[in-house]
Amino acid sequence: MNKSGGKIIVIGLGYVGLPLAVALARAHPDADVVGFDIDASRIAELKAGEDRTREVDQAELAASRMNFTDRDDDCGQADVIIVTVPTPVDERNTPDLGALLAASRRLAGWIDAERRPTIVFESTVYPGATEEECGPLIEQVSGLTRGRDFRLGYSPERINPGDKVHRVDKIIKVIAGEDEEVLDQLEHLYGTMTEGGVFRAASIRTAEAAKAIENAQRDINIAFMNEVAQILSHNGVSTWDVLDAARTKWNFLPFEPGLVGGHCIGVDPYYLSFHAQRIGHDPRVILAGRGINDDMGRWIADRLHTMLGSTPKRILFLGLTFKENVPDVRNSRAVDIVRRLSWLGHNVTVSDPLADPDEVAREYQLDVTKEPGGNYDCLIGAVRHKQYEEMTADAVAGRVADGGMVADLKGMWRKLDLPDGFRRWSL
Repeated sequence: MNKSGGKIIVIGLGYVGLPLAVALARAHPDADVVGFDIDASRIAELKAGEDRTREVDQAELAASRMNFTDRDDDCGQADVIIVTVPTPVDERNTPDLGALLAASRRLAGWIDAERRPTIVFESTVYPGATEEECGPLIEQVSGLTRGRDFRLGYSPERINPGDKVHRVDKIIKVIAGEDEEVLDQLEHLYGTMTEGGVFRAASIRTAEAAKAIENAQRDINIAFMNEVAQILSHNGVSTWDVLDAARTKWNFLPFEPGLVGGHCIGVDPYYLSFHAQRIGHDPRVILAGRGINDDMGRWIADRLHTMLGSTPKRILFLGLTFKENVPDVRNSRAVDIVRRLSWLGHNVTVSDPLADPDEVAREYQLDVTKEPGGNYDCLIGAVRHKQYEEMTADAVAGRVADGGMVADLKGMWRKLDLPDGFRRWSL
């Protein structure tokens, strides 16, 4: 791709790929930007100007010059191909590169050797995966030679779903390439797109590792706060009150306790630990943090069960998405609490204003209601959605029976003056 135009293909139009593709189309008006996804319904939705992830609004989609397709025939003669497919973990918490390798096989058929396209991976991987797994697979399927017929690059995604401040066109973009020519190309490609500029990483492996440790660092710090919450719960001390005091120290890092799900913080550390184990290193700190965070839902449910007298109760559970103000339910750890409470015999009603009931039923075999009625023995605020954060004292109290419990996991109702007789608990 040169500065006068070219063809850019973005594979995978989810939370990462769609905002990136739209931003690239806006930054490079002379380029032919194509968004590819294997989900035909997703393509139809985007062509109709709708984005279920809510990362790109209707006006942005309507103004974009890019094209959407699920057809391989539309993806030939590309100058840059960017891969943004999911890289989750399997049931054993081992990296699942299935979608990444499938995308690599597919794009191998699109390569025009005369154009020497650059293949850029943005998906989270362990250090070495781009050059050891993806590159050789593309060579094998295409019969072409890396370096001569196509080149490799890596630019780790930093999308934070629901964040309207740290958008892809505002943040610093880390870039890496197999040679200086690729780095120069990516600096133009991404540097023109984002106001934050670019950082040229020392190597592709360096950029891969940077992505992994960014989220592993957050995971470990949250695990520490979760352990603190577990310790303080036995003293009747709220971690939120402790944080208010600790934040007054100039170098305190205000990480908060809670559920760690989603497809970044709850997943990326496993890629780093997998890499450590395959080279013979025991990643004790990383896995200790993961163990605490993955078990937090069970601990919360068991703690509530005890405080509710260890007898079945009617519970209203507010919030099932993996984080606040987004509809994404992938790898939701709130589900852990719901399942555990149900297993302990409680009658749990789940509500979430943003979660798609059909997706929740398909992924977790749970029913979700948008407008729950009646009052309950226990109200659990699990996700800090704007709608929940703005609830008044009357609205909260109106959901709870006399003598019932308000369990405020996110500390969002701490300042509400509830009527006498309600029991309150938070992390």
